[in-house]
Amino acid sequence: MINKLKKDLREKVTRPEKAKIMAGFFKTGKGQYGEGDIFLGVTVPDQRKIAKKYKDVNLKVIKELLSSKIHEERLTGLLILLEKYKKNKKEIFEFYSKNIKYVNNWDLVDLTSHNIIGDYILNKNKDLLYKLAKSKNLWKKRIAIVSTYKFIKNNKFQDTIKISEILINDKHDLIHKATGWMLREVGKRNLKLIETFLNKHHKKMPRTMLRYTIEKFENNKKLFYMKK
Repeated sequence: MINKLKKDLREKVTRPEKAKIMAGFFKTGKGQYGEGDIFLGVTVPDQRKIAKKYKDVNLKVIKELLSSKIHEERLTGLLILLEKYKKNKKEIFEFYSKNIKYVNNWDLVDLTSHNIIGDYILNKNKDLLYKLAKSKNLWKKRIAIVSTYKFIKNNKFQDTIKISEILINDKHDLIHKATGWMLREVGKRNLKLIETFLNKHHKKMPRTMLRYTIEKFENNKKLFYMKK
């Protein structure tokens, strides 16, 4: 089954040069955050189609996909988990959590974490997120903040605020962007809360995080926070 799935993925490669473009975009060079990641050049929509086709494969097959050095194989495995999560939330949450080390690039995090981790713990204990936020691992920290997107969509904002405060001094641009993104999403729903956060933290926020946070603000408010 897995060989057929891998074959299907490779048959979706219509522009071989796309793999080279993607490798550059996801920073796969030596010393970069995606070092060693290999790309085939398959689009996400095509991977979604394959995930739906193979949604009934067992978790052993998915584990093999997740442990692959090929980016699209890992992402397809995660997209299959999203399909499976609809029917067995507890099992898939636990599997995802145990194999979180394979969720190791920003698209893998952003497409899956809030729909599995965030969804599962929406009305449960949130200790896992705080543990991830305090990790030294870039992707675990990004999972922590992006998982709160599910909370935000359900008008629950406090964990996003608290985790943002944990990450506010982080050095990595990908954490600045993800945190700013989540704060922006909170601001769309509760502007007063974000203004309170900014009034407390904007002077020490990384500029990228600040820019992402205030992206939807009116121009005069943007200038106010950027100048300060």
